[in-house]
Amino acid sequence: MDTRIAARIQDVFNEPACDHNRQKPPAERKKGCLKPLTPGAAAGGCAFDGAKIALQPIADVAHLVHGPIACEGNSWDNRHSASSSAQLYRYGFTSDINELDVVYGGEKRLYRAIREIIEKYDPPAVFVYQTCLTAMIGDDIEAVCRHAAERFGKPVIPVNSPGFAGPKTLGNKLGAEALLDHVIGTEEPAYTTPYDIALCGEYNLVGELWQIKPLFDALGIRIVSCIAGDGRYHEIAQSHRARVMLMLCSNAMINLARKMEDRYGIPYLEGSFYGIADMSETLRKLVRLLVQRGAPSDLLLRTERLIRVEEERAWRRIAAYRTRLAGKRVLLITGGVKSWSVVSALQEAGMEVVGTSVKKSTAGDKQRIRELMGGDAHMIDSITPRQMYAMLSESRADIMLSGGRTQFVALKARMPWLDINQERHYAYAGYEGMVALVAEIDKALSNPVWAAVRAPAPWDSREDGDGQSR
Repeated sequence: MDTRIAARIQDVFNEPACDHNRQKPPAERKKGCLKPLTPGAAAGGCAFDGAKIALQPIADVAHLVHGPIACEGNSWDNRHSASSSAQLYRYGFTSDINELDVVYGGEKRLYRAIREIIEKYDPPAVFVYQTCLTAMIGDDIEAVCRHAAERFGKPVIPVNSPGFAGPKTLGNKLGAEALLDHVIGTEEPAYTTPYDIALCGEYNLVGELWQIKPLFDALGIRIVSCIAGDGRYHEIAQSHRARVMLMLCSNAMINLARKMEDRYGIPYLEGSFYGIADMSETLRKLVRLLVQRGAPSDLLLRTERLIRVEEERAWRRIAAYRTRLAGKRVLLITGGVKSWSVVSALQEAGMEVVGTSVKKSTAGDKQRIRELMGGDAHMIDSITPRQMYAMLSESRADIMLSGGRTQFVALKARMPWLDINQERHYAYAGYEGMVALVAEIDKALSNPVWAAVRAPAPWDSREDGDGQSR
């Protein structure tokens, strides 16, 4: 492995803001946060995949994969991260390394690909992603990017996160390091206000950011940059002038938030937009921090007024659903911040969470689960499809909320399932999102198809003339 990549990985592994990492002795800390990948196994994504997932929602830049064309076929496109205008992030650019490039090197091919993108699309910047193959043959993407930037007068950002470096969560952090090294702090905003914030770990899935932004607008809070949903290059380059950073997914980019605080004095806080109570608490914590940083104190009062109006409206709209959903049991198979924030939302709907996965959750996430679920908190580090099937077929849960990869377990058990992960088609963030989540769960549970598929088939109950069933 390239010594620069190895040094960067060790820096990420020693992240002081990571609660999980701080609890380890130094020797264990150097091994990283997660188990290494098994070569050839579908282990939930590689470091390249994680970096591209973290950065590709930056909508106006070109994202160029330096590697075989198959690497461009990563899991990005099933993530419904929306953009309000720019669509260049949806294009698939690759240098398309072939056998001859493996022998002679692919740096010239990469340079030509960068030139072609700039000539055809004129983006504000080009992000270049290293992959396993090009890292192993020794292509120096940082040197190529530096030369291309000088030649074309455009920022060309190397994202040195080859897949073999580690799992997807490591790639998220390496993507954040690329922003810290080459983007953030390179431009200055035209003006600043006491109400300026930056969002970190928000990907605008199905337009969820647009359900939150009106709340900020009503309070006069300005989102100067979002890393990375519906993001723009110039906004992210200026994000070092924000007054506060709100972090939505701590396991993904905690290193970015902590280093922004060290370098630019921007305090950060972790919040959640899922559930009525968590949405309100996130607004309160954010506003308190803004007031400490110089915003007018009347912002606190205006925030409480807004929360009161929005909460009353949300509770009124979900009242009818709560009657039908009371006591329904949910198996929640997700990770990270959703492992506790969605639990809170489900409990507000009157439902019981019989188990929640914590595979990608931090120590802080697990503590929140214990606080929400009490002594009966059933946290699942790892669960096999067979175990999921058993829980559902034995009616220990009435519905499963998970990602698309496990939906067929629920369907095989003839039980309702709802997509809660990044592939979903409905926005569940904020007060409006809470109403949508409860409505979708109610529709899934009350769908008449479940009674039909659970009933005996007509040919199983038919009897012949001798009174024997056929």
